[in-house]
Amino acid sequence: MANELPPEIESYRDYAWQREPAQRVETVEEAERFVLRAGFAALLTDRRQPGPSLYLAVCGRRDAQVPHNVQKDPESSHTWILKDEVVRRGRVYYGKLARGKSTFVAPRLIPFFNAIWGVAKREEKRRLSAPAQAVLGVLRREWEMATADLRTDSGITDRKQFTRAIDELQAAMIVVPDEVVYAPKFTYIWTLAEARFPEQLAEKVDRETARREIARAFLTGAGMTLPGEMARVTGMDRKEAGLANRALVQEGFAVSPERGVYHLADLAERLRANTECTE
Repeated sequence: MANELPPEIESYRDYAWQREPAQRVETVEEAERFVLRAGFAALLTDRRQPGPSLYLAVCGRRDAQVPHNVQKDPESSHTWILKDEVVRRGRVYYGKLARGKSTFVAPRLIPFFNAIWGVAKREEKRRLSAPAQAVLGVLRREWEMATADLRTDSGITDRKQFTRAIDELQAAMIVVPDEVVYAPKFTYIWTLAEARFPEQLAEKVDRETARREIARAFLTGAGMTLPGEMARVTGMDRKEAGLANRALVQEGFAVSPERGVYHLADLAERLRANTECTE
C-alpha cells in the first residue's frame, strides 16, 4: 500500500475531525465539544501533520495551512482566542505535552495520558531538572501565580531557562496554564494540574491500558492509520504505538490488513453512516 490515505478515509476524517465548512468551530462551547468528541487534539497543526486539530476545525477544511504571520490571519487568531477561553473555563485539559506540542485532552483520557507521560511525585527529584523543581516548589506553596512573579520567586532569572522549566512541567502533566491575562500586560497564570483535574490525575492506570485507550481514541477518529502515523500524532514511540494498535486487533476493535496498517473493524459500516450524515 502506498503511504497515502484512500479518499474515503480522508472524507471520514473530515467528518470526525470537523474539517468541513458545515462543522466549523466558532465558539468556545463548540471548541470544547470538538475536544470531547475527538478525545484529544492539537492546537495549531495544519494539513502538513495528521491528527485532529482545533485550527483545522476552526477553518472547516482539511487543506488549511498556518501562515507565517499568524497575528494577521483571522483563522489563526480566532483559534488562539478560543484556546484562551478554553483554558479559562478549565473543562478540558490543555498544555504542552509530548514533544512540546500544544494539546487539548478530554477529561476521560487524562488518566491514560498521565500514565504514559506523567511524572509521579515520588519520581520528581529523579526525573525533573533543578529549575523545574524550583518552579514546582513555588507553585506547591502558592497554587497559582503569574509568569513574572513565578520566575522571580523560583529564582530563575534567565527567561529561556524558566520557559524550559515550565515546558518540562507541562510535559510531565504537573503544571497547566490556568488563565491568560492581556492587561495591563500579557501573561499566563500557572497552576497545578491536580488543582484542575484532581480525580482524573489520581486515577491509577497501567501503561498497557493507557496506550491502548489512546490508540482507540485516535483510530476512532482516523478510521485507518498508516505506519508511524499514530506515533507522530500522539507522541508515543513507534514500538509502543505498534503494541497499542495490536492490542486493539486482539480485542476485535481493529484489523490489520498489512504490516503497520490498521483500520476499524467496523469501518465499512462507519463509512456508510458517515456518507448518510453528510448527504
